Amino acid sequence: MRKIALFLFLLNSAFLFAQKEVSGLVKDKTGNPLPGVNIIEKGTSNGVSTDFEGSFRIKVKDGATLVFSYVGFGTVEKTVSGDKLDIVLTESEGQILNDVVVVGSRNAKRTVVNSAVPIDVINVKDVTTQSGKIEINQLLQYVAPSFNANKQSGSDGADHVDPASLRGMGPDQTLVLINGKRRHQSSLINLFGTRGRGNTGTDLNTIPAASIKRIEILRDGASAQYGSDAIAGVINIVTNDNVNELTGSITYGVFNTHAKGDFLPGTPNTEGFRLDKNGNGNSYGKDQDFDGGSVRVAANYGTAIGSKGGYVNITGEFLNKNKTLRPAYDFRKGFGDAEMQGVNLFANLAIPISDKTEFYAFGGSNFRDTDAYAFTRNDGERVVESVYPGGYTPRITSKINDNSVAAGIRTETSGGWKFDLSNTFGKNKFQYEIKGTINASLEENSPLQFDAGGHSLLQNTTNFDISKNYGDVLSGLNIAFGTEFRVEKFEIFAGEEGSYTTYDTNGQPITDPTTQSAPIDPISGEPRPGSSQGFPGYSPANEVNKDRTNFSLYADAELDVTEALMFSGAVRFENYSDFGSTVNGKLASRLKITDHINARGSISTGFRAPSLAQIYYNLRFTNFNASGATEVLLAPNDSPVTRAFGIDKLNEEKAVNASLGFTASFGDFTATIDGYYIQVKDRIVLTGYFDASALNLGVSEAQFFANGVDTSTHGLDIVFSWKKKFDFGQFGATLVGNINDMKIDKVKNGSLDEATFFGKREKAFLLASAPDNKFGLNLTYAKNKFDAGLAFTRFSKVVLVDYADEDDVYNPRLITDLTVGYQFTKSLKLTLGSNNLFNVYPTKQDEQGNTEAGGYWDAVQMGFSGAYYYARLGFNF
Repeated sequence: MRKIALFLFLLNSAFLFAQKEVSGLVKDKTGNPLPGVNIIEKGTSNGVSTDFEGSFRIKVKDGATLVFSYVGFGTVEKTVSGDKLDIVLTESEGQILNDVVVVGSRNAKRTVVNSAVPIDVINVKDVTTQSGKIEINQLLQYVAPSFNANKQSGSDGADHVDPASLRGMGPDQTLVLINGKRRHQSSLINLFGTRGRGNTGTDLNTIPAASIKRIEILRDGASAQYGSDAIAGVINIVTNDNVNELTGSITYGVFNTHAKGDFLPGTPNTEGFRLDKNGNGNSYGKDQDFDGGSVRVAANYGTAIGSKGGYVNITGEFLNKNKTLRPAYDFRKGFGDAEMQGVNLFANLAIPISDKTEFYAFGGSNFRDTDAYAFTRNDGERVVESVYPGGYTPRITSKINDNSVAAGIRTETSGGWKFDLSNTFGKNKFQYEIKGTINASLEENSPLQFDAGGHSLLQNTTNFDISKNYGDVLSGLNIAFGTEFRVEKFEIFAGEEGSYTTYDTNGQPITDPTTQSAPIDPISGEPRPGSSQGFPGYSPANEVNKDRTNFSLYADAELDVTEALMFSGAVRFENYSDFGSTVNGKLASRLKITDHINARGSISTGFRAPSLAQIYYNLRFTNFNASGATEVLLAPNDSPVTRAFGIDKLNEEKAVNASLGFTASFGDFTATIDGYYIQVKDRIVLTGYFDASALNLGVSEAQFFANGVDTSTHGLDIVFSWKKKFDFGQFGATLVGNINDMKIDKVKNGSLDEATFFGKREKAFLLASAPDNKFGLNLTYAKNKFDAGLAFTRFSKVVLVDYADEDDVYNPRLITDLTVGYQFTKSLKLTLGSNNLFNVYPTKQDEQGNTEAGGYWDAVQMGFSGAYYYARLGFNF
């Protein structure tokens, strides 16, 4: 490598002798130095970035013009007239496609437009001040072209942690980073009636929106760069580092309960209704016009540490959100969004140790207390009439604790080598408490509330990253390499005895079915079931305490062959202690066709390791639908039951990604168009229910995790953006869109029946994660103290399959959002608005009540709670 660099250096020696060295300092308007400012010699690819003290040094041609750009600041151009040049940057809105990005490239001078892969950069401050959406998943749903997230009801843990996906892949096929460091996943695995069934995912809502400066979404396979989970792409959340400023907001919002449509005879007044709090979730109380009321209070403050660019930035957020109640079929009384109370804290700091060495740390703590409806137990269904006359609706409540901390040291040598050593720790704990329930085998003596146990996931990642930019190799060469060591630990812990045990007529746990029997239900004539209804507790037999390690090595490089042509490549080796090794690679290129148009493309291989939850999760539960209830065993992948059915050991998912796209920039207008192809072999899925009555397991059915299907996905992402200032105000328009087509190429059912292994219903749920298309048009206007935004989002048709094996067709819907704001003083701004202004609902299904969640609709992209109205008071001091 040194010989090649020397040879190329000599070839360019004539050019080098014509250069001069310029140094300087870049600050903001308050005098604070700005580290990481992008500095490029105009008309070339020659560039550097400022160090931790805002200083820079660069060799340029005589008379060259330098372009200074930084996220959130206006771009400045200066012609070099000496060897010293100091710059002051002013904060500015916009600049999205020219922002320097962290994700997708380890080259410090790479921007969105000149990158070889598609990247969205979302200014969270702009989005949150022009929208009533209060959670990150919902924010991204409406501004990122191929991002999809769904609110759930009657889906157990998924009611509390929204499953989200990118480009139609699973929730666990998108890697999430915080400030470039791997984020731990949730310990929840999605099981019932939900998108991403059989997948784990990262809970983005544990990060307070007020702590985020911007979100970078790399829409391209990146396993060769970042490792497992990056099949669909990477979401990198960059947190705030501003100082001497207190910002925040107080938001209140409610949903309109006046659901439209012709509802079933015998249902309550749909012109505003509520579930009676004193009716055990089985009767309706006083009607109300609004529900789901939410209050969100958020504040962010930063302060400088020392005089050399150190800082600490702290965010606090409180959220209180009530349930929504929406029409459901007569066998289900409670259907709607979950209730939630949450507290979010996050901090980000950096402390200079020397001129070019810095200690940094960031992390946070999230606590959520949630409450969601389970399926209603009607007469004859797990009902003790003397306790719950007429039936009841159990509630699944959960306490979610999510904590993380990352710390590291980064430095740059005099020779330009950058070193970054870091350690990132994260843990998610999910504990269930079932309320308004009963263990029917205890009859009148049963408690009505149970601790049902839970699960946790711990992840600790150590990284050592090295990079260097050679501005004198052709038009620029950036190399990077490093290593990562990760430890993961998954646990399931048991609940209290009554949450999982069946008792005999004497109130003793049944240990010998030949001599002990449960009380008989007088209506059904069947033995009364045990365990807590709504969600069965984890028993000691379900307990898991498993861990594994992962070691990886990577190298990547970017070479600007000329000012117009760039190539990049990456290779990564990974070794997992539980299933072995894998090697993946990536090639990408960007060609500058004209001064305004770039072409770009990539091809890569990728993988995703099976999660510990997919390998070891197990549970006995009651599956409720319109036809009744059955007892099911979800057996762990390493169990004798799983092997008896011919299910193999889980292996990694394997992927091939390819993309081809164009970027254009013409003054006030910018555009990106990117086509993609993703082939995934051995996708891990959750099977259907197999007859297990002959196995004497105490259940009638069993299901498993398996490397069950191969899929291929073709798609197209578009982003068009225009912003223009006139005498009468500033206008902006952004069109984002995604067209997607996923095919199931093969079902790997072996000797098992395909219709049971992965049948029509399971296929429909998988394909529904990749809707045919989504388009959003966002219009903005601002003049003096007034601003307004109008957004139109069109969701395409989605087809699911219900319990009667019939298609549930959800027709396309157009959702309209409106917001208006007024800046009363320099420090206070009032915003009023509505999401889903015209109260549009999904297509109502037939009257047989066979939808997955038992409501008039399944969980689809647009949600099912109708119009949301809000007011926000923002402050800035």
